[in-house]
Amino acid sequence: METYSLLREFADSWVLLALFGFFIGVILFVMRPGSSKTYRDVADIPFRHEDKPAPRGDAKEA
Repeated sequence: METYSLLREFADSWVLLALFGFFIGVILFVMRPGSSKTYRDVADIPFRHEDKPAPRGDAKEA
C-alpha cells in the first residue's frame, strides 16, 4: 500500500473521529454551568459607557 492511500484511510476514519470529539468537547466547554456569568459580562461590554465613550487606556480621565 502506498503512503498516500494509507494516510488517506487514516484521515478518513480516525482523524475525522478525533475532530468530531474535539467539536463535542468545545460545545460542552462553552455550555458548562459556570460559564454563563462570564459570557453575560462579555456580552454587556458595548453597554458599559452609554453616556460617553470609554476613556482611553493611555489618557487620564479629567
